[in-house]
Amino acid sequence: MGDMSIDGEAPLSEQIGAGKRIGILTSGGDAQGMNAAVRAAVRTAISLGAQVYAIYEGYQGMVDGGTGIRELAWEDVGSILHKGGTMIGTFRSKDFRERDGRRAAARNLLEHGIDRLIVIGGDGSLSGLDQFRAEWPDLLAELVASGDLSAEVAADHPALMFAGLVGSIDNDLVGTDMTIGADSALHRIVDAIDALASTAASHQRSFVVEVMGRHCGYLALMSAIAGGCDYVLIPELPPADGWEDAMCAALRRGRAAGRRDSMVVVAEGARDRNGQPITSAYVRQVLEDRLHEDARVTILGHVQRGGAPSAYDRWASTWLGYEAVLEVLAAEPGTTGPVIGFRGNRVSRVPLVEAVAKTRQVPDLIATGDYAAAMELRGGSFIEAGRIFTEMVEPSRIDAPDASKRIAIVHAGGLAPGMNAAARDAVRLGISRGHTMLGVQGGFPGLRDGAITELTWGDVEGWLVDGGAALGVHRAVPLVEELYRISRQIEDHRIDALLMIGGWNGYQAVELMHRESERFPACGLPVVCIPASIDNNLPGSELAIGADTALNVVTEAVDRIKMSGSAAKRAFVVETMGRYCGYLALMGAIAGGAERVYLHEEGISLAALQADLEWLRNSFASGRRLFLAIRNENANPLYTTDFLARLLEQEGQGLYDVRQNILGHVQQGGCPTPFDRLLAVRLVSRALDLLAAQFEAGTSQSQYLGLVTSKVTAFPVTQMMAEMDLRYRRPKEQWWLALRPVLKAVADAAI
Repeated sequence: MGDMSIDGEAPLSEQIGAGKRIGILTSGGDAQGMNAAVRAAVRTAISLGAQVYAIYEGYQGMVDGGTGIRELAWEDVGSILHKGGTMIGTFRSKDFRERDGRRAAARNLLEHGIDRLIVIGGDGSLSGLDQFRAEWPDLLAELVASGDLSAEVAADHPALMFAGLVGSIDNDLVGTDMTIGADSALHRIVDAIDALASTAASHQRSFVVEVMGRHCGYLALMSAIAGGCDYVLIPELPPADGWEDAMCAALRRGRAAGRRDSMVVVAEGARDRNGQPITSAYVRQVLEDRLHEDARVTILGHVQRGGAPSAYDRWASTWLGYEAVLEVLAAEPGTTGPVIGFRGNRVSRVPLVEAVAKTRQVPDLIATGDYAAAMELRGGSFIEAGRIFTEMVEPSRIDAPDASKRIAIVHAGGLAPGMNAAARDAVRLGISRGHTMLGVQGGFPGLRDGAITELTWGDVEGWLVDGGAALGVHRAVPLVEELYRISRQIEDHRIDALLMIGGWNGYQAVELMHRESERFPACGLPVVCIPASIDNNLPGSELAIGADTALNVVTEAVDRIKMSGSAAKRAFVVETMGRYCGYLALMGAIAGGAERVYLHEEGISLAALQADLEWLRNSFASGRRLFLAIRNENANPLYTTDFLARLLEQEGQGLYDVRQNILGHVQQGGCPTPFDRLLAVRLVSRALDLLAAQFEAGTSQSQYLGLVTSKVTAFPVTQMMAEMDLRYRRPKEQWWLALRPVLKAVADAAI
């Protein structure tokens, strides 16, 4: 992997943390991914020469001192990445809320020379941290006056510096798109909804699912969309009077369209417009009384907090822990520490006081009936999700009108989990918006051969949760001479627009049609490309549909592979898909806790392999029991996965066994994750908006869509080729490569 320097940055081996001591604690409710953040913070700090102390049981450990504050070594945070909860414990400390408790906390920190803190918790934990920072000079003065602290020590530590990370499954902090634990909790909920749907369908039964969220409806709203539910009740947008009738009408529509099950999601903090709680028991009673059918309540409770963190909550929390260390080590006395979070897939820093104040505004706005302002604080994507869900459960129509515009859906490229979800969303939103939706079987060869049928609302029932692609997918890019037959099929089937949901081959096909539209005018119809590829190698989008599902498959496989080697000294070389794009390899390495990653973007040199082998021998000789390397499938044509495994075996000289694992097409299979389902519906909704605008304006443009820093953005097809490295079928700029130094910081102290 080379040295720690990357892209002109100073190498981390420069010991910028020398002589500095950092305390780290988790406070408030636990959240999956806290361990990943703790691990990253500890190892990054050690890599930079700082000392790190765990403060056990949250602020209470700081107040109590003694064994509540203990130094952590590199190996102390091994084997925790995949575990839920927090290894250093959490507690809602009443003592810390009192000034005496905070004074004791300051004394105990300075006994260890700690004046820099990383706190992972909710808004209450973070607001307490800011108060502690503001009081620090006065607390030290009081300790000096009482004789509990020397004036010299107080002078050496005049200020408390900190960085806050938000650990909250509710995803409720204003100013950051995702909080630690929210994605994992959403996985738990959607898994439960999927499982309940199968038993509900068997009995034609209704289920009411209660999820967490006292003041924030994120989990309820997003799980309702990802789970294809019939109705949702959230705190930020209480239903209008008579909502019971609207809910029952939504369930009846679903049954009329062919559904055998009904599902209502209720956030625990849901209320009506009079401020009265809406309980899951009340919702169940309404369904039984008005629909005259069996209904059941499932309260998911703390299972939402439990279990292994998702791939996202591992790599994102690792990145946050890394950035938090850089923040506190660079901080100067007198500066106010930030909350470090995400805007899209970019780390962002928000002033702590501002973030907490805005977060606490939301319940106040709800209480006063200013629901629009409450929704506004939740952000544009939250508002968009609410609008899309409403359209899904209260469509303007469920049958395509006569003489409507006809939009054909085609898949091309490799299979990606979530293609079915995107096609289903396109059909239902398209019909609701007054279009006739067509399905093309078998990619562009199917379009050429006329394998085109109309898709109805009921035809796509069940597609949301299914992997694969019911319409079929094909990698073939049409030849120029085939465009005449494609043009004839477009004319014969009266296709007005095309929605291409697929990978790079599909993008190339659309670009060809656009380029040749003067010769074949029918090929000049409006087209929108939606990215769907596990390789995550498409232009104009930071993430493609299917990539998150594939990454979770990689992460789960790595967990099992590592577990299989726990009883022996073993080295693993795991190969991921991705062609020439190393997204799955690098992110899988971070999420899986690999020590090495081999990417085509970096290449593999003999010198680097020799350095790795020497390090590996020394490491196993010093007590290491497990080593993991992840290799992108096309990292190097000669240094194959088999070659690397044989090389490690030969040079290990019996110190360890070596196993290789090629994950293969398992990465393309399986049920799409909540993120991929949510991404699919966002992209499809925007694509239909673009096509509707073109129908109204009478224009014919080809565009491709993508998610860029959390916003869905459209680009003209004419820009596509300039954005791509055509030889290696990947964008010239890839945001995720910025995480290479993060992996290097946490992989091993000896790098």
